[in-house]
Amino acid sequence: MSGAEEVAGLQPVILGADIGVYALARAFHEQYGVRSVVVSGAALGPVAHSRILDNVLVDDGHDPRQLVDALLRVAAQRTGQRLVLLANSDWLVRVVVQHRAELEPHYVVPFLGADLMDRLSDKATFAEIATDLGISVPRTIVQDFAGAANPAWAPVPVNMPYPLIAKAASSADYQEVTFPGKKKVFEIQDAAELDALWVSLRAAGYRGRFVVQELVPGDDTQMRSVTAYVDSRGSITLLCSAHVLLEEHTPSGLGNPAAMVVTREQEMLDQAAAFLRGVGYVGFANFDVKVDPRDGSYRFFEVNPRIGRNNYYVTAAGANVARFLVEDRVLDRAVEPVVVDTEVLYTILPHRLLLRYVLDPALAGKVRGLIRAGRVARPLVYARDGGPRRRWYALAAAVNQVRKFRRWYPKVTGTGF
Repeated sequence: MSGAEEVAGLQPVILGADIGVYALARAFHEQYGVRSVVVSGAALGPVAHSRILDNVLVDDGHDPRQLVDALLRVAAQRTGQRLVLLANSDWLVRVVVQHRAELEPHYVVPFLGADLMDRLSDKATFAEIATDLGISVPRTIVQDFAGAANPAWAPVPVNMPYPLIAKAASSADYQEVTFPGKKKVFEIQDAAELDALWVSLRAAGYRGRFVVQELVPGDDTQMRSVTAYVDSRGSITLLCSAHVLLEEHTPSGLGNPAAMVVTREQEMLDQAAAFLRGVGYVGFANFDVKVDPRDGSYRFFEVNPRIGRNNYYVTAAGANVARFLVEDRVLDRAVEPVVVDTEVLYTILPHRLLLRYVLDPALAGKVRGLIRAGRVARPLVYARDGGPRRRWYALAAAVNQVRKFRRWYPKVTGTGF
């Protein structure tokens, strides 16, 4: 911990209740010794029974008005403190940005303006911007459902080889839509399956855009994550990349990294930096990237206008994410830019489970070496927040991962530990 005296009165306030929210609260506690306030509809496992945060609950965590009113009540109760507002899902970031005029008199609101956020949060628009900047993306076709209520509406043809990937252009637009078989990401095997998806989306009342993209070959280990911070002066003060080892495979969590090794890949970081500079970005950003095994190129899938669910990999590698934000937006001073190059294993999985899925001998060897060296970060396991109920939850969450992988991703061909 450092800098606590200098930031007396600092109060992080975070919307949400998932593992990424807890990781942010942990980062602030590690760096400054402060407790965060977490505002949500329910104190879910990651934020329950914690000594480093206070939960503020609303009746309906999906009601933007209730969330904003709760934030205003928190501000009224903490006059004289320096309130920093964060959120860690696309739709909650959107709530904050849409209500910036109400919130900014009380909070530091370190997010993009509404126009740029809307453009970048849309995967279709992101692909267009990245292409214009010379950054590689998968081939993309956009399906617009804006006119789908009209009986004469018909989907545009998709002339790409199968299998392919389909997903909502904006996860915020997709948040409240429900239909049988809903997934975060669809792997489409043939034209009939794609047609059925269009029918389901239309019937469910979805009126946003869906993107259909070529399937870049390769398993989870081809995926990469990039986290960045651009300060209010436009300087990129933080860049960190991680090599994904295994992703979640439940329908609602598909694509979320479950284990990563922090690894500096400079060419990819340079491309991410070029994108951020090209669009005039400010604040935290998180890129999803895949290495195309056909030519070794980096294919950028999207940028999230927030720090990302698995942000603790950055803090664990020695670049506490809270520091970059506080130095910039609370203390109003520049920091020396950091490009992280410390190798750390970030995981929410038991070691044996992870190693059953890491098939590449070199990667498996690296994982074992990091485990033996004790260079492992588990976001939910924090010695300074180690009450019995917290320890029990962390253990139960790890065991639950075994159950989920057995159900949703049962193939086992690795070597174990």
